[in-house]
Amino acid sequence: MKTSLLLRQGQAIVLALGLLGLGLVAQAEEEEPRDRPIDQVLEPIQLTDRVYYFYGSLENRTPENLGFTNNTGFVVTDDGVVLLDSGPSYKVAKRMAKAIAEVTNQPITHVISVGSQDHRWLGNGYFHEQGADIVALARTAATQAERGEGQIASLANAVGEDAMKGTEPVPAPNPIDADEHTLTVGGVDFELIFAGDAHFPGDIMVHLPGEDVVFTGDIVYTERMLGIHPFSNPVEKLEAFRHLESIDPEIVVPGHGRATDMAEARRDTGDYLELLVREVTAGVEDWESLDETVSRLADLDDFKHLRHYDDWHRPNVNRTYLFIEGNM
Repeated sequence: MKTSLLLRQGQAIVLALGLLGLGLVAQAEEEEPRDRPIDQVLEPIQLTDRVYYFYGSLENRTPENLGFTNNTGFVVTDDGVVLLDSGPSYKVAKRMAKAIAEVTNQPITHVISVGSQDHRWLGNGYFHEQGADIVALARTAATQAERGEGQIASLANAVGEDAMKGTEPVPAPNPIDADEHTLTVGGVDFELIFAGDAHFPGDIMVHLPGEDVVFTGDIVYTERMLGIHPFSNPVEKLEAFRHLESIDPEIVVPGHGRATDMAEARRDTGDYLELLVREVTAGVEDWESLDETVSRLADLDDFKHLRHYDDWHRPNVNRTYLFIEGNM
């Protein structure tokens, strides 16, 4: 039986996503600051009998959240715990392991890399040291190897050098040379799916068919505006979202924002990507200049509820225009 989806937002707020029909209905409150300190982030939230996640801060990387501004998860199988992303540093990974030990006596046997952004995988070194297998597709591991040293230096500037002590880049030593792979641990299947270079090159999502859960990585954001980087592929990001829709899981654990259902994922991510790609493509085809397209799409009322809209929306339009113009 699946349990209620408990969302802890702040020290005194406990929200529930009840199972209604085919999905979950979010009952969101906006009563407390969203720069959730590390102690709050490291409170495991149970999604099903086996599946838990850590709900990252919705704000930028700070010394208070130690760079844990994304979601990670773990699954308690019959043969051990499988971790989905290892967090932003060696020190945070160690604290994550302690938090997991309060839920189960099972050892952490595997760490699956869902993404290659700093806060997703720089804790690998700690878990590797403890004997866990680091699992990643070759695409993901290649991006991690390329960017790791620079990510550590950059993150140290945001959260403090002391917070990053002991952190070394440790990509999977034996990455899987495939775009899809099923790992089975303790009776639980983990389907690793590469659906396009959406956010960072090589990022994946992980489907747990037996639990009806997908950890989307940064293919999906809820509550906050998604980001398109100069190296992101907004067209493939949209295609990856459509692939998620074809799976149609009951529970979606996004890269950022509360765990939810497909309806909210569509509202906060899918609808935005559809509009962005469609309207920017139309602008490029109509010979609009970059400035004209950015101005035309500057105010999208349907998405102003998303945190960081003012910081990210215009750059998203700008980068989508440059990408589409350069790839037509």
